Amino acid sequence: MLARLEIRDIVLIEALDLDFSAGLTVLTGETGAGKSILLDALGFALGRRGRRDLLRAGAPKGSVTAVFEVGPEHPVHALLADLELEGEPGEVILRRVQSEGGPARGFVNDRRASAEILSRIGALLVEVHGQHDDRGLLDPRAHRPLLDAFGGLERQVAACRTLWTTAREAADRLVALRGRVEQAAADAEYLRHSVEELDRLAPEQGEDAALDTEPRRIQSAARIREEIETAAGLMETRAEGAMADALSRLTHAAPNAEELLQPPIDALDRAMIELTEAQRGVRDALSALDFDPGRLDTVEERLFAIRALARKHDVLPDELPDLATEMTRRLDEIDAGAERIDALEAEAAAARAAYDAAAETLSAARREAAVRLDAAVTAELAPLKMDAARFTTAITPGEAGPEGQDAVSFTAAINPGTPAGPVDRIASGGELSRFLLAMKVCLAARSPDLALIFDEIDRGVGGATAAAVGRRLARLAEGAQVLVVTHSPQVAAEGAHHLRIAKASRGEITRTDVMPLAEDDRRDEIARMLAGDAITEEARSAARALMEQAG
Repeated sequence: MLARLEIRDIVLIEALDLDFSAGLTVLTGETGAGKSILLDALGFALGRRGRRDLLRAGAPKGSVTAVFEVGPEHPVHALLADLELEGEPGEVILRRVQSEGGPARGFVNDRRASAEILSRIGALLVEVHGQHDDRGLLDPRAHRPLLDAFGGLERQVAACRTLWTTAREAADRLVALRGRVEQAAADAEYLRHSVEELDRLAPEQGEDAALDTEPRRIQSAARIREEIETAAGLMETRAEGAMADALSRLTHAAPNAEELLQPPIDALDRAMIELTEAQRGVRDALSALDFDPGRLDTVEERLFAIRALARKHDVLPDELPDLATEMTRRLDEIDAGAERIDALEAEAAAARAAYDAAAETLSAARREAAVRLDAAVTAELAPLKMDAARFTTAITPGEAGPEGQDAVSFTAAINPGTPAGPVDRIASGGELSRFLLAMKVCLAARSPDLALIFDEIDRGVGGATAAAVGRRLARLAEGAQVLVVTHSPQVAAEGAHHLRIAKASRGEITRTDVMPLAEDDRRDEIARMLAGDAITEEARSAARALMEQAG
């Protein structure tokens, strides 16, 4: 529901704050008073194209703020969440600013937003109808969703949409499998040769990196082993022989040396033991560093083979095992392809049959709903002095899609014997207005979350017909919010709330003001609409009668 409209420096409005309520609000005023300014201002906040001539003369910038109250189940919440533009719970604030020297800037809940986003959000909050309306009820693209909403077919449509997705996915999988099998069959000889080559080499993940470092380890080990072998030779020839010869000489001389040689003899004994331990350790080291002299050639040959195969297939060496797996899978698809295609064909056929059945059931439900909608709209047209008019919901076979297989269009015939056609092409301005109202009365219960605005939808009608229009607008406003710009006193009398729009000039400054009217002021405004500028007691009495009739 539109709760508040704040306008600053727009056209003839300097500053205006309006509060709105549920029910029927009528906006009246003399021709040229500026009733369209309010709708233009609201449209600007809802993302319609900004114009610099919207600015009040002399103002550097103008702005319009529209505040909406929305229930927890309102569909706008999902869109705001998706756009990350949520605001205070139960409230949506749309604001747009037009500067004299730059483009218009939009805001949703005080966060910047494009005109397109404002328009998307606004479409879920407000619906505007006028005799020249080219959206909503007159847009053929909206007719099928409107019929579904009238018939309460949303669940069936959702089920049909799910089955369509399932059928499309199954068909896509079948097409993809056929393509893979055909491609694999065309490449079969190449695949078999490649798999055999990969299986023969059997490269492993990480093997390339390991082989790349092994030659350096082998070369390093060879150099170390050479040094150790030299050290071992020295210990076994020079060191061991020299120490043994020295020990023999000292031992022979010891008896004549008065115990002087015993300490060095003991030290040499210990040294000989340590030398033996050192020789054993060197031999163990040589054993540990033992390697196959041909290993280096083997490693380099395998490394070359792995890298050559990787270059051949234009992959990294570590990707060769996965490539072998993928090529094997493609070969398996050739062998099992026929069976898998048969299985997927059966799956796709079953999914399409389920969709077709649901679409046919939905078509039958739409035809039944169309009969009820035609009857409901026709019943509404009679009190609007269009007794001979016929409204028909045409359902024809359409292209299959997520919402079924039907093309839906609203058609009408104004006079007996004339062919039916699109409503906006066969009806005059006044007739079109009444068609729109009759249709909206029948469909409004299916979209209670919208604020409905009718711009002079009663133009071209008067008397009893205008009274019928007013009553239907009042009925439409039960439990909802309807705003109507009107020149008809019969319609104005039905309003639960009344705003009078007036234009006043003070010197060279002209301003438009909007005033909420109390009961007596309402009577005088309706009397003015009946009698003109000179409000007579008779006009007041007639206005009072209209208001009493409206209840």
